[in-house]
Amino acid sequence: MLKRTFATLAAIGLLGLSAQYTSAQEYVAKIAHFDPPTTARHLTLEDVAKAVSEATNGAVEFQIFPSSQLGNPRETIEGIQLGTIEGGSVPAAFLTGFNPAVAIFDIPYIMPNDRAVAQKLRTGAFGDAVLDTFDGKGLVALEIWANGRKGFTSNKDISNPDSFGDQRFRVMNSNILIEQFNALGASAITLPFAELYTALQNGVVDGQENPLDIIERMRFYEVQDNLYVTDHGAIEDVVIFNPGWWNKLPEEYRTKIARIFDEHSAVVDKRKTADEVASLETLRELGMNVIVASDAERAEIRDRAYEPAKKAFIERAGDVGQTLIDTYETELSKLQ
Repeated sequence: MLKRTFATLAAIGLLGLSAQYTSAQEYVAKIAHFDPPTTARHLTLEDVAKAVSEATNGAVEFQIFPSSQLGNPRETIEGIQLGTIEGGSVPAAFLTGFNPAVAIFDIPYIMPNDRAVAQKLRTGAFGDAVLDTFDGKGLVALEIWANGRKGFTSNKDISNPDSFGDQRFRVMNSNILIEQFNALGASAITLPFAELYTALQNGVVDGQENPLDIIERMRFYEVQDNLYVTDHGAIEDVVIFNPGWWNKLPEEYRTKIARIFDEHSAVVDKRKTADEVASLETLRELGMNVIVASDAERAEIRDRAYEPAKKAFIERAGDVGQTLIDTYETELSKLQ
């Protein structure tokens, strides 16, 4: 995301803290995330930490805290705003209460199935526009990282775009996701993630949507028979920092750190894709009935759900949301 120049990033935070520092000073940052240490996100953050230390001759140290060690999503985001936590890699879905514009990633197929095209969107003008919406929100938004694609599971038939009718699916508290399921003829029920396994087990809902590695990790295969691999929902992380801490860094370090996160965007995407391929094979071996959606089926789901979900997003995010959609559609048209 190198188009987000140092000057842009510096303007976000507390410019009054731009005193001169020598390379001998140390800057320690606690970096929080919510995945286990074996996952793509953690492994890549560890790589980033090593690269940052080397690039700054040990002056900047990133300490990586996985598995929600520093708090739940809300506690973590508020901690980064307050400065008790210096930074984090946080799913956009958890940030919508602080910045409604990032709910754009709830729109089905906002990221195309072609991973190379998706990466160009993520690191180009569209990604920059998303990061710009954090200005004034008490956070420095540095980079967008891929963190998986969602598929559908259900105990009822879920083998094609016409098979969703009369089924009940769990969703996060998102009008955009509710409209997605309405467009497919299904009902959406808002439930906390912690209650999902039991709700599936007891038949409160028929199905759910999540990335394949989450389906495996949460053992949903124990209470779900069918998996429809659609890659319809993009799980995108936003790398965020506390403005006060960020602006204490010398300009040279800020520039190097921004470049390192940018260089590792493709790394985390590649690792996450590999995790999904491995999880798909594991779920097959564990006995799930796996149907991989064809390109035509994916296009049909997008044709049905994209416009209603986009409308719900614009209603939520207002003029900022409309501008973001315009940027997205313009950039996507250039890449197709």
